[in-house]
Amino acid sequence: MQNDSAAVAPAADGNSAVDLASFQPRSQARKDPRWVRYLLVGTTYLVIGLLVAVPLAHVFFQAFSAGVGAYFQKLLGDKDTLHAIFLTLMVSPVAVAMNVVFGIAAAWAIARFEFPGRALLVSLIDLPMSISPVVAGLVFMLVLGLQSSLGQWLREHGWQIIFAPPGLVLATAFITFPLVARELVPLLEAEGADEEMAALSLGANGWAMFWRVTLPNLRWGLLYGIILCNARAMGEFGAVHVVSGRISGQTDTLPLRVEKLFQEYDIQGAFAAASVLTLVAILTLIGKSLLERKVHQG
Repeated sequence: MQNDSAAVAPAADGNSAVDLASFQPRSQARKDPRWVRYLLVGTTYLVIGLLVAVPLAHVFFQAFSAGVGAYFQKLLGDKDTLHAIFLTLMVSPVAVAMNVVFGIAAAWAIARFEFPGRALLVSLIDLPMSISPVVAGLVFMLVLGLQSSLGQWLREHGWQIIFAPPGLVLATAFITFPLVARELVPLLEAEGADEEMAALSLGANGWAMFWRVTLPNLRWGLLYGIILCNARAMGEFGAVHVVSGRISGQTDTLPLRVEKLFQEYDIQGAFAAASVLTLVAILTLIGKSLLERKVHQG
């Protein structure tokens, strides 16, 4: 005779029973009606299409509206636009490299050590995400500009920070400050220190442990942080707008050049420059998706 009653197991203390069936998945999961699912999915695609896909397509449509030859003429024939592309490709990698070094060091200190001011350090790392980029640029102006003693001293010794590429690098590095560190801290905490302690117990020194144990375990998180940091650095506008002085052919990055071309009513030139940033965003999204798939596959 078949027993339809739920399986019951005695509890550890012997005084009560546990219903094992309550831990088994339901054979018939409740599902929303088909029209609800179609409505939600359709609404999502509609919103994404109107707010993301249509504007992106419009950028490329306007950029190539006069033909491929005119597009490359606007993009590569304008020496100021060409310089803006070159400057962006110079500033972004330097800022990303600075944040990679800082991010690894900060994540290591936060995840592996307890020290006075640890909570303050975590809060300071998050600070650039809490303030306006324009305010950050203004702070650099006040601290490193000629109106400050430090700015005057730097200028007297031949160092120009504001209205020069070093200022662009500092402003960009500040804005992208948390991205690498914030990716690595949870990863280091989840990994734990067991493998590192084992390496040290086997005779490895600090550098050997870092290069052979710690860094390989961080490679995917680090690469993910670099991708996000680079995308944010190339598109930075607010802080760079303040510290650059917007000097054509000297301190204009690509986002600043897009705005300047648009204000000069060079619509196709503006969209041609904007298409480069859009292409960078699309490639970043593709790289991010491939990296996530790689991580999920182990």
